[in-house]
Amino acid sequence: MCDAVTVFESFIRYPTEIDPPFIDGGGIAARVPGRPYRLNSFQFVKLTPRGWLRPKGDAFTPAPAYMGGDMVKSYDVIVIGGGHAGCEAAAAAARAGARTLLATHRIDTIGEMSCNPAIGGLGKGHLVREVDALDGLMARVIDCAGIQFRMLNRSKGPAVRGPRAQADRRLYRETMQALLGEVDNLEIAEVSIEDLDVSRGTNGGLKVNGVIAADGTIIHAGAVVLTTGTFLKGVIHIGDRRIQAGRANSRAADRTWGGVEPPALGLSERLYAMGFKMGRLKTGTPARLNGETIDWASLDMQPADDRPVPFSFMTDKIAVPQIACGVTGTTKVTHQIIADNIEKSAVYGGGISGRGPRYCPSIEDKVVRFAERDSHQIFLEPEGLDSATVYPNGISTSLPEDVQAAFLKTIPGLERAEVIRYGYAIEYDYVDPRALTQALEVKALGGLFLAGQINGTTGYEEAAAQGLMAGVNAARLVAGSAPFSLDRSEAYIGVMIDDLITHGVTEPYRMFTSRAEYRLTLRADNADQRLTPCGIEAGIVSASRARAFHMKQSALDEARDWALETTLTPNAAAKHGLKINQDGRRRSVVDLLALPGISLKELAGIWPQLGDMAPAIAEQLEFDALYSGYLHRQEADIVAFKKDESLLLPTDLDYEAIKGLSNEVRAKLIAARPATLGQAGRIEGVTPAALALLLAWVKKHKARARAVSGQS
Repeated sequence: MCDAVTVFESFIRYPTEIDPPFIDGGGIAARVPGRPYRLNSFQFVKLTPRGWLRPKGDAFTPAPAYMGGDMVKSYDVIVIGGGHAGCEAAAAAARAGARTLLATHRIDTIGEMSCNPAIGGLGKGHLVREVDALDGLMARVIDCAGIQFRMLNRSKGPAVRGPRAQADRRLYRETMQALLGEVDNLEIAEVSIEDLDVSRGTNGGLKVNGVIAADGTIIHAGAVVLTTGTFLKGVIHIGDRRIQAGRANSRAADRTWGGVEPPALGLSERLYAMGFKMGRLKTGTPARLNGETIDWASLDMQPADDRPVPFSFMTDKIAVPQIACGVTGTTKVTHQIIADNIEKSAVYGGGISGRGPRYCPSIEDKVVRFAERDSHQIFLEPEGLDSATVYPNGISTSLPEDVQAAFLKTIPGLERAEVIRYGYAIEYDYVDPRALTQALEVKALGGLFLAGQINGTTGYEEAAAQGLMAGVNAARLVAGSAPFSLDRSEAYIGVMIDDLITHGVTEPYRMFTSRAEYRLTLRADNADQRLTPCGIEAGIVSASRARAFHMKQSALDEARDWALETTLTPNAAAKHGLKINQDGRRRSVVDLLALPGISLKELAGIWPQLGDMAPAIAEQLEFDALYSGYLHRQEADIVAFKKDESLLLPTDLDYEAIKGLSNEVRAKLIAARPATLGQAGRIEGVTPAALALLLAWVKKHKARARAVSGQS
């Protein structure tokens, strides 16, 4: 799979038409007289601002494009944005059979890791495994690009373990681009989308018909997915400086202040003009350091796991070389410099109105909020195997460059570190996610789907999961199929979407294992068992993954049957050194694995078959046994949950007509428009008494509707 990454080292030459190639930014380029174009690393050629060519064999042949001449101008789905949400949305829509266009400002930044080049973590790792189980891209990409794999919470139970991997930034970007280049039904265009083509449908509601490019060209589509990241009216803050930009990028065309990429202004204005409830959020990033100027010898080092655990269920083993990260921390002097200059921070100086992530605060926030602390830990994470750039994880900031330079020199190991790019905060628009359905479609604008930071989330993993769901549902809308959804009992993806559309956000949303009521069921290790059958039924799982899943499931079923049928008496167990109650009751292998202090390795000494099992099968057997008692009890809770979720509330329910509801509860229900009784119950402030009134009202009106239907 990783061999699919192709960075062109040569160029197909036509001496009569093409000048010798030259390297330009992120791709290989060449000149045609009067027609400049670029060959990017995943085989797309830009012919003119109005057309594309794709190399085929030893010649260039025309390919359909978003505009120009008689070329295709209509798609089933258009995805705007080439970040993590956009990549998954475009690939998922195409896998679902939709003719899809991925529109992005710059093709060479598709799959860019804008902040920390790392994937996974506690809660986040669960999302990545779920995306993979539905045949998404992120897990396969990080398996090809990860340079430090670590299983977080390894000493704790499987339900709260979190796979994480530091990535080689370049490898990640190129692998994502390569995999997208292999997706059928998907075309990619470098075009700035500034507006939506909107009309009123036959039912009187608004619907999206496509998008409008910066030059006024209308590109038609049955559905549009917006994945704008931090680009929606984005503003970079560093001290008292304000730069309109979606993000900083040293490879960007505008080389001022390290290079920036332009924000999406027109789309933001369109959303405001249509009356969307919107707000501002912020996030931040630390300075990037020259690793060759860091005193690594003075630092503690954190190695990768001896046996890296892949993210994707399709990856056999990790082949990428693994590296160690350095560990250091701030000092009292660091904190004093920051405290003395706190008013120069964009956040504390009043320059930023948007709220930042509470769980990932800037170093200014840490110094103010945890004034009693003398030090805060910093992980020095290399950004690539062949890159000198280091990401100092833990000191994101919006302080001016001179203050950043001063406090960095007070950190052990960084006394002589050179800064490649200073840290900054970025503020951007988001849409209140309570405006969305569970399919991530905008309730008031049919055919428009939102995914990623535009919905108030933060993190690559949350964005990818939303992108996949939005892409699938955009394709299903165009095809006339019912939406594809996952509820809180089925997936962390379901937990996240339900949280967003039910509660909205007041700060950037991040996934934690504690957000899931059924986390013993929703483990990272069993994501494929939970979700791959759903993906197969939805038509978004490849034949190769489906075959691999069925083979694994067959082996697992066989192992489970054997483990349930194979038993041992207490006396026989004692002879093997197993300490169990001498109650005369035979215990199966599953029963024994569920007991504390008895491991699969120990039982393999009694039954060699356990040692011969494939590691993935043996591990799954052990984890299932560990939680077997708890899972039976949790199943009862899930049944009760499903009962409430199955009671649908009418989309046009008149809450004003329901007597007994308080004004506060009525206002919250009107704002959220919950789809089910269960969702209504999760809205803050909606009491059990209010739910009883809702239930009675729905039952009464359903009975009345049945009676009327019977009379007619």
